[in-house]
Amino acid sequence: MKFTATSRSVQGSSASRRLRRAGRVPAIVYGGKGDALSIELDHNEIFHALRKEEFHASVLDMELDGKVQNVLLRAVQWHAYKPQVLHVDFQRVSADQAITTKVPLHFKNEDVSPAVKLQGAKITTVANEVEITCLPKDLPQFIEVDLAGLEAGGVFHLSQLVAPAGVQFVVIGDDPVLASASAEVAADNTENGESAE
Repeated sequence: MKFTATSRSVQGSSASRRLRRAGRVPAIVYGGKGDALSIELDHNEIFHALRKEEFHASVLDMELDGKVQNVLLRAVQWHAYKPQVLHVDFQRVSADQAITTKVPLHFKNEDVSPAVKLQGAKITTVANEVEITCLPKDLPQFIEVDLAGLEAGGVFHLSQLVAPAGVQFVVIGDDPVLASASAEVAADNTENGESAE
């Protein structure tokens, strides 16, 4: 994905307020071989880009003053109650240097799992993203979690997930739970005097 940025020479809170009033967003890009650089973005362009999942988990092409740099989105500051982006942080990436970032999890096949189909259980997803390390070329936009084999009362751990080629999961502490299937039987089964087996 590509977006456009412009160098920003004036800094400080009053300058940032003026930028926002003009429909611009103050931002910073850091890391790599260059110095941290203050930039500004078009608010509407970045607002709509941030609504796309892939913008959060892709190597982005930032066109800055006519040159393209590869960056990752690192942080976004939103207004407390308005749909307004206040500040954005990006990190430069190099093709030959591994990056550590979080990518979304996409769960599938909950409805065909034994937990739901045969045992009337409810599956709860515990995590919606996972931290990974990889080279920029191997960065997945998302990772699928197949719950087709989950039984009632069971859990799906990160260790059960196969990482895409070139990707390593970052695990600190115990093996995280990504999803669980509660053994509660659906209330419909006990209506009209029927007992749940």
